[in-house]
Amino acid sequence: MIFIGEKINGTRKAVQEAIINRDAELIKKTALDQANAGADYLDVNAGTDPSREKDDMLWLLEVIQDATDVPICIDSSTPEVIEAAIHAVKRTPMINSINGDPFRLDSFIPLIKEQNCKVIALALDESQSGMPKSVTERMAILEKIFAATRAAGIDDDDVFVDPLIMAVATDQKAGQVAFESIKTIRLIYPQAHITGGLSNISFGLPNRALVNRTFLTLAVEAGMDSAVVNPDNVALIESLKATELLLGRDRFCRKYTTAAKDNFSKK
Repeated sequence: MIFIGEKINGTRKAVQEAIINRDAELIKKTALDQANAGADYLDVNAGTDPSREKDDMLWLLEVIQDATDVPICIDSSTPEVIEAAIHAVKRTPMINSINGDPFRLDSFIPLIKEQNCKVIALALDESQSGMPKSVTERMAILEKIFAATRAAGIDDDDVFVDPLIMAVATDQKAGQVAFESIKTIRLIYPQAHITGGLSNISFGLPNRALVNRTFLTLAVEAGMDSAVVNPDNVALIESLKATELLLGRDRFCRKYTTAAKDNFSKK
């Protein structure tokens, strides 16, 4: 399971204040907490006004990379910000994200190919109105995205597909659609990775952590191999390790027993 740490995001109030006030210590601590918890990438989203986003992103990258060498997942919808950030990182980054919008594909794919980056691909098309509702609609968009990445020479293994995890509180079938999408993506694009933000599924519900970790268990069984999460969430990691154990993906139960000794006791 590839974890992308979600906590350095300017839409979170504490992070937004730290960015505006240039509070490097809070950003460093947030980065280190996720790195020490085992994050494979740190998602970095300035989330600020377009007039200042590039400067804020570059400041964040400088602070974070002084604290840890965990690779960065550059999270922005602005090509100028992505390009500036790519040249500011010390290790090959991941880019978050592309989708079926021709403008986004044309703007981002050359940068991704040039730097040999991994990329998150959302199963939506911003050039079209409305969100895809069915598995069929999602797969039609992904077909267009993979046609573009493959034409550019980007390996499927470098693409992390986000099947669009929607809130089950507003659509009772959202979980079913997500699981079926994951299974279909795994079948058609077996070398690609499948990721997504778990917290979307529980939006508007009580005890969201329970819903999130239960969703992760079912999503892993369906074929998900990455997630955008808080890697310091012990209960979530417990559920993941137990899931991999029961699915026969943990030889001699070593990952589970090691995690139990090292992490589970920290609750």
